[in-house]
Amino acid sequence: MKKNELYRAAVSGFTSEGLGVCRVDGCAVFVPNAVPGEEYEIRVTHVGRTAAHGKIEKILFRSPHRVDRRCPCAKVCGGCDFWHMDYEAECAIKRQRVLDALNRLGGQDLQTIELAAAPTCEAYRNKAQFPVAPAKNGVEAGFFKKGTHDLIPIDRCLIQPEIADIAKQAVLRWAREYRVSAYDEESGKGLLRHIFVRNAEATGEVLVCLIVNGEKLPREKELVERLRGHVAGLKSVALNVNTRKGNAILGEKTRILWGADAIEDVLCGLRFRISPRSFYQVNRTQAEVLYGKAIAAAGLTGAETVLDLYCGTGTITLCLARHAKQAIGVEVVDAAIEDAKRNAERNGIENARFFCADAGQAANRLCAEGVRPDVIVVDPPRKGLSADVIDAIEEMSPARVVYVSCDPATLARDVRLLCEKNYTLARAEAVDMFPRCAHVETVVSLSQLKSEV
Repeated sequence: MKKNELYRAAVSGFTSEGLGVCRVDGCAVFVPNAVPGEEYEIRVTHVGRTAAHGKIEKILFRSPHRVDRRCPCAKVCGGCDFWHMDYEAECAIKRQRVLDALNRLGGQDLQTIELAAAPTCEAYRNKAQFPVAPAKNGVEAGFFKKGTHDLIPIDRCLIQPEIADIAKQAVLRWAREYRVSAYDEESGKGLLRHIFVRNAEATGEVLVCLIVNGEKLPREKELVERLRGHVAGLKSVALNVNTRKGNAILGEKTRILWGADAIEDVLCGLRFRISPRSFYQVNRTQAEVLYGKAIAAAGLTGAETVLDLYCGTGTITLCLARHAKQAIGVEVVDAAIEDAKRNAERNGIENARFFCADAGQAANRLCAEGVRPDVIVVDPPRKGLSADVIDAIEEMSPARVVYVSCDPATLARDVRLLCEKNYTLARAEAVDMFPRCAHVETVVSLSQLKSEV
């Protein structure tokens, strides 16, 4: 295979990043903007040791699932992956990705898997993070081009509610009027780095946070007045200080310029406090579906002790507590644990407790207390469970393990490891939390095999 040469190939699958996989003489060629079932004339743009990259020069067979992009920036913006196909095809790709991972990497023999599709592909994200960059008119905001830090200005992002774009435009007009500089990544100079907007779907409350390369902003009063005049439901205006170089968006220090220090939303009938640094699912509607499936997979009768590892600010823990005798949340981030405790108090839930520890420490502490969880729930980061967490689960020996995952590959790896620890996969379901994007969430339940006497 040679670079810049043309080859004929059909789509045989998709990567976790949403790229089409086409095979030429047994070699995988990764192609953007592909649709299942299509055949192309591909120009190879890069040849590596194990795979190549290409682009579509001509569609030889066009799928009926290919559609015109509703978002004019979708082809260059790094935020979305699937605006060029209908939602039916997108769901099929995600369903197949989870099924393939569990079978090939997880050692399972599943014939099919259910996927809970989202009711809408638009305006579902309750968190927007717009990077800011220097421009001819002073400052501009949008999203980065895929694989780069080149800013693509965005007037309207279809997966964000309109209020996020209204808040962004109000900040940009203020910044241009008062000549507030944009942060430059190469030089490390400039002030305004990101515009961060969170909105609570159930309550309508909005938080706007500006991330800056400094301790303060010029004309802060005018900024607040501008936002209050344009952003319906505005509850809080905050300033976050991040003077470090690198990709981290939020710094450690936050100062409230106006209003409350957080907003409040309702999830699964419970009220949660959301500050700039709080973890909260970005798709509230599908989060309720996801948590409902996790609770169903736990098989609770009201008599169980449930341990929630990676509990964050306690969202799943508190949902579980309403169906269990007691729920215990464990998290290594101390600030998240404090938020979880406050959320329990806010909702009047007395059978949930939280402590800060890693999984191994949690196992030792609970064993010392004589507590043996009946069910363990895990919702780890993308890298999945570490070896000591797998060992801790084996030591605590719960009857069921419920695994909520944002990465099918690491989920499948861990399912195989848990099956080697005397568990068997009982059920698996996918939930589309991120329509138009390649990510997919999965809930699986593993049951402990009964030992023969």
